[in-house]
Amino acid sequence: MVDVGGKPLSRRKAVARASVRMSPETATRLGTLPKGDALATAQLAGIMAAKRTSELIPLCHPLPLSVVNVELLVENDRVVITASAETTAQTGVEMEVLTAATVAALTVYDMAKAVDKGMSITEVTLVEKTKEPV
Repeated sequence: MVDVGGKPLSRRKAVARASVRMSPETATRLGTLPKGDALATAQLAGIMAAKRTSELIPLCHPLPLSVVNVELLVENDRVVITASAETTAQTGVEMEVLTAATVAALTVYDMAKAVDKGMSITEVTLVEKTKEPV
């Protein structure tokens, strides 16, 4: 692990996004799939993943997250997932939001795979990160 002990505490924020492409028919069924409500389940999965990032990514610092948000927007042929998080720490929350967005996307994929074999997870990206003195 990188030693961040000498760094001052900062207010850190980050936002990541991921997309799950699917047929328009699948997009209309996400709340009533055989496995249940994919959107609610994916939101919870993303939040849980952000909180456990240091357990999933080797050498990633565990962070005291003050807030995690995962929003899912259903469009015609995809779900756009936006994850954001904040902390006051010596290192940023990029990995937490990227993990949240990715796990939420994987959850949508898992829950809808029985009805749509042509889905794809695309465009996982860090959208923004900020650091402010405390």
